[in-house]
This record gives sequence, C-alpha cells and structure tokens, in this order.
Amino acid sequence: MISIGIIGGAGYTAGELIRILLNHPKAEIEFVQSSSNAGNFITDVHTDLIGETELRFVSEPDLSSTDVLFLCMGHGKSKEFIEKNIIPDNVKIIDLSHDFRIKSDKNNFVYGLPEINREEIKKAKNIANPGCFATGIQLAFLPLAANGLLADEIHVQAITGSTGAGQAPSETSHFSWRNGNLSAYKIFQHQHEAEIIQSLKQLQPDFNFNLNFVPVRGTHTRGIFVSAYTKFNGTIEQAINLYKSFYKDHPFVFNSEKNPDLKQVANTNKAVLYLEKHKDKLVIISLTDNLIKGASGQAVQNMNLMFGLDEKTGLNLKPIAF
Repeated sequence: MISIGIIGGAGYTAGELIRILLNHPKAEIEFVQSSSNAGNFITDVHTDLIGETELRFVSEPDLSSTDVLFLCMGHGKSKEFIEKNIIPDNVKIIDLSHDFRIKSDKNNFVYGLPEINREEIKKAKNIANPGCFATGIQLAFLPLAANGLLADEIHVQAITGSTGAGQAPSETSHFSWRNGNLSAYKIFQHQHEAEIIQSLKQLQPDFNFNLNFVPVRGTHTRGIFVSAYTKFNGTIEQAINLYKSFYKDHPFVFNSEKNPDLKQVANTNKAVLYLEKHKDKLVIISLTDNLIKGASGQAVQNMNLMFGLDEKTGLNLKPIAF
C-alpha cells in the first residue's frame, strides 16, 4: 500500500483527494494536516464522508512512514512548507499549487500533465500538478502543437465553476452574487497562461503567437467549459484523425462526435473534446471537472504513474448525469 500524507486538508481540492484515496485499492491515508482544524474529525469539514473515515486532522505531519506527500495549500504556501520542513529523501511530493509549474534551473519538479510527460512522471520524485484552466486548454491544443500546426493566435474563453475559486469565502464566490450571474476576470493575464505556453512550446518550439484567454466565472459548482479556436488549413476529417491519433493511448481523453455538455465530465477524471471546422478556423470544445481532472484526480493519476500502477487505478468515477 502507498502511504499518503496530505498537507492543507480542509479545502475543496483536498476534500476531493480524500474522497478518491479512501476508495483507492493501493493507497492508505496516513494523515491529513490542517492547522485550523487540528484535532477535529475530517467529517466535521468534509461532511459527506460520514461513515467512511474516522481520521482526524493533525497539526504537525509525521513523514517518517510516508511514501507520497500531497500539498493542497494556497499558492506560495508549498514553497514555504518545503523550505521550512525536512522532507525525507524517500518521500515523493505532488504539489497542487502554482509554485513549481514553471521550469527553472532551481526547480526539480516535473510538470504533471500525463498526456505529454507520462514517461518523465514515471521517473519523477516531485510533481507539479497542472492548473485547472491550464489542463483543459492544453488538451484542446496539444495535438496541433505536436504536429507543428499552431500557425496563428489562439483564442480561448473558459467558464469555471464556483469551486475553482477555493473554499475561502469572497465577494465573487458568495452564493447570492454568483447564482444566476456571469463575469469575466483576469482577461489576457490569468496565471495559468505561462504553463499553457510552456507546454505548447515543449511540443512546438517555434510557437510564438498570442494566447488570448478570457476566463469567466460560471454559476455552476464544478466543471470547466473551454471554447477555443485557431487557424487551421486542413479539413475537419484531418483534424479529427489528428486528435484521435494523439490521444489514442491516453485513457482519460475522449473525442466526442457529438457536441458535449459539461455534466458528461462532472465528478470524473475525463476530458471530452469536440471539434468543428468553420471556414479557416478549427473550433475546439474541451470539458473537464476542475476539481478532478483539473486537480485531485490528475494528482492521483500522477501518483499511479510514479508508483508503477495503471494510471486509471482508483479513478473509475461515476459521472453525474443530472
């Protein structure tokens, strides 16, 4: 069994991670840390887990028997935690924050997008889990980049559920403001843009076009709906074959022949892609669950690869149809 430690266990992302790992056949949660909830039962915060665990939150982690440590804290906190704590050499880290996603000489984290870095993930000690918007947007364009076919600007609008804002209350996550409302934010300057461009350049080094990204706050709870387009000179049949070929060995990415809806991916680790061709533009619809494929599910997928398991282990989750 893989011994699991979780740092920052009270938020939405950690809650999803706990739900998945409690039912993972090869993993056992050793501890869940939360400074604000230390001593309380996990079910006091993640109340749906009543009857499934008797674990309590701890204030200080004991890493002596931990195989993998999931960091589920706010941006900037993971780097701070690693600097302040002695991490045993045998402990692998999967960080779900933004702190280590951008490569540098001082960064020994592998970017954890299995669809382009599967073999590197298998050998990695530390993983930087991709951002939720970044996951859906990258999956929309990777097949084009891999074939050197990104030849113009990329245009993206992506709508995220309220859980994408985290559990801490704010004006724009308050129910009475969010319900029945839409708003755009961080237009052309979202923090996930850098990792998206990094991955596109990894596959197509000469990519040097603008990424025009408009993030939108949606009224729904979970899920990201990406609608994107870019110039493409081929036929729709060529595009479909390109995408099917690129993702044929990746078990969580599906090419849909019908225009999909967001509930098809809610509560799953799936990404569903749909293509249309209009004049010289290829339109790509990309759907993911921001808490699972966009966060905790992908983190477990990465853990599976790091420990030599089938990457689908523990991730055959039932979608929510209605």
